[in-house]
Amino acid sequence: MDAGTQLGRSQEVGIKIGLILRKRAEHGLQQYTERVRDALGAGDGGPSRVPVLSAGVDPLGAWQYLVDAGQRSVLFWDTLRQRGNDFVEHTMHGLEPVLHFDSEMVLDGRAFERPVNYAMLRIKPPAGVVIDPAKRPYIVIDPRAGHGPGIGGFKDDSQVGVALRAGHPVYFVIFFRDPERGQTMLDVCAAEQRFVRKVRQLHPESPKPAIVGNCQGGWAAMMISASAPEDTGPVVINGAPMSYWGGAWSEGEGDNPMRYSGGMLGGTWLASLMADLGNGKFDGAWLVQNFENLNPANSLWDKYYHLYANVDTEPPRFLEFEHWWGGYYLMNREEIEWITKNLFVGNKLWTGDVKSASGNAFDLREIKSPIILFASMGDNITPPQQAFNWVADLYGSTDEIKARGQVIVGLMHESVGHLGIFVSGKVAKKEHTQIVSVLQTIERLPPGLYAMRINERRGEDGKVEYEVDFCERRLEEVAERFNRFQRVDEKPFEAVEEISDFNQRAYELFAQPTVQAMSNEWSALTLRMFHPLRVHHWAISDLNPWLAWLGPAAKAVQTRRKPVDAAQPLRQIEDIGSRMLSAGLDLYRALRDATIEASFFSVYANMFSMYVADKHAAEVKRPPAAEPRELPYVKDALAAIGQGAYPEAFARIGALLTRRGEPLPLSRLVALDALAHDYGEYLPKVAPDAMRRIRGEQEIITRYEPEQALLSLPSLVPDPGERMRLLTLLDKLMADPRIQAGQPSGDQQATLARIRTVLGARALERRTEPAATK
Repeated sequence: MDAGTQLGRSQEVGIKIGLILRKRAEHGLQQYTERVRDALGAGDGGPSRVPVLSAGVDPLGAWQYLVDAGQRSVLFWDTLRQRGNDFVEHTMHGLEPVLHFDSEMVLDGRAFERPVNYAMLRIKPPAGVVIDPAKRPYIVIDPRAGHGPGIGGFKDDSQVGVALRAGHPVYFVIFFRDPERGQTMLDVCAAEQRFVRKVRQLHPESPKPAIVGNCQGGWAAMMISASAPEDTGPVVINGAPMSYWGGAWSEGEGDNPMRYSGGMLGGTWLASLMADLGNGKFDGAWLVQNFENLNPANSLWDKYYHLYANVDTEPPRFLEFEHWWGGYYLMNREEIEWITKNLFVGNKLWTGDVKSASGNAFDLREIKSPIILFASMGDNITPPQQAFNWVADLYGSTDEIKARGQVIVGLMHESVGHLGIFVSGKVAKKEHTQIVSVLQTIERLPPGLYAMRINERRGEDGKVEYEVDFCERRLEEVAERFNRFQRVDEKPFEAVEEISDFNQRAYELFAQPTVQAMSNEWSALTLRMFHPLRVHHWAISDLNPWLAWLGPAAKAVQTRRKPVDAAQPLRQIEDIGSRMLSAGLDLYRALRDATIEASFFSVYANMFSMYVADKHAAEVKRPPAAEPRELPYVKDALAAIGQGAYPEAFARIGALLTRRGEPLPLSRLVALDALAHDYGEYLPKVAPDAMRRIRGEQEIITRYEPEQALLSLPSLVPDPGERMRLLTLLDKLMADPRIQAGQPSGDQQATLARIRTVLGARALERRTEPAATK
């Protein structure tokens, strides 16, 4: 590339970055202004309500407020002291899982041939809950991203609680604070595969276990299912980052800044440095600090002010959450390097470049069971693009999904944050409860890509009820909706990967030997204990002799507590001040993130355009987009239009009779499951995953060649007995009240009549009449 072209590209990149930066800043300032006006009650240019509130302050009210504020201050700091004491005790006991439910150990990975710090527990049902061993077991895998396990069963209204109340056996994969010497992520994956096989042994008569993965546990669940598809059932991944380069890049709204961290820090070398300073162990507190930095308003102010303002009722909830949030776990250097190189920076999970312990690549297309992806538009840690883009990267088209017999269901929440996906009681009661109900019959879904919708309605008793339906989507449309700019913003991450590899090699060559020689177990422990997140826990605890007075003072305050009403003028002024401070911190975040984004693209977009783009174009010469009929899977399916047997004929008739363009209610899947049980003798004797693949191929045939698909049916069932068996099934189904309740459309009835004619129903009936008479 000549210098003039390079300068032209750089200028174009700079103009775009400047425009986006300006719009980001304008958006942040606009939100700040609106929040300040709302706090002051000065919407639409009206006067502030602070002078009015100040005028309503009298000496007695001021004295009462000061007493209340002083009492709340003592109780607030005492709550932090209790948090510190809990942190110290929790740490001394090895940071036990925060599961709400009783459990028993089933397998302990520390005793395996390749030991890992993972184990599998069986969750004991609470009183009044009856478990059916024949129902599909659930295996819940929590994230190992700095914190400890248990968030999936953190409270009664949780993923574990929902599955237990539905009568399913539940198993929980936990991990201990300290990794085993030499363990790798591949060792962990092998151990989790062993956990799955154990569950299958314990429940031989039940369907294959459902694998539920939260955040980092989501890609772990996908790796298990890809490497052992014969053992795993449906996979549910909640807020799981599968495509790390993706993000919500738009002209007005804020971006998701965490995806820029790797580039702004120079790649993976920093994780290796921190692991070397930790004497071979990476401190998860650094990951947690990254999470906290995403929302400084909440980390520095909002959650503490909420505790202070509601100190009479809030401490139990605050302490319960902080018990989990303040527990920091460790990883081996090999583990964090594998994660950063292959996932955070390399983004290699979906490409097939990641190898298993046996040397085989993890090919996510090998997963045979349905997959449910649950994400949220309000999640800035795992935005929907990171949760869904891998599907577009892995499958070339919707037809490939169908041809492979895969079912992928997407469920989107509009606003909940990352942690809310796992810990919110409302999410558990609605989304996770409906996911459990869906998993009972999800294998009846025809292959394809679906949007799962949960519709609320009021029952006759006035209580809220939920109805689930599935809307089929085209992969191409979904990818375009989530990625307004055709994912051009992901190209600079290729430059990040190359710079990261260079920096990693430089660190390993020039600095790593010295760092490792200087580190030992004592220095690593000292660094961990003086990490800022740990310090602000143990420094406000009974370990601090300067706080010996705080506990007795808090008890005295509680006996003489005199709270004032929240409507008191000074309390309202206090709330206004808090909201304005929070708005200011959010403005800081908006400007910080906009600056980071602009800096990232200024460096790496230019680097990509100047040095990597030509190399990339030379290595990856993509053919022009083919017409749908020219796609390999479509051509293969159409070439086999006259080939097959009873299973293909059954699937083709089902595809011909499908109502297209209409939502598929969950109730219809439940009815299909019941019909399959009642008329099992007429159904093909084929494994569910194989049947879904056949159904996908037949759907492609009926979509592109509906007439030929109908006329070629006799070639699939040339045997009169098989043909009669198929027609008998159709007659029984059409006479069944459950089918009639669905009110078959005129098109369906006309298609059914043509199917009967093509298969020679009348001729077959005449042939069988003499036998019936005899």
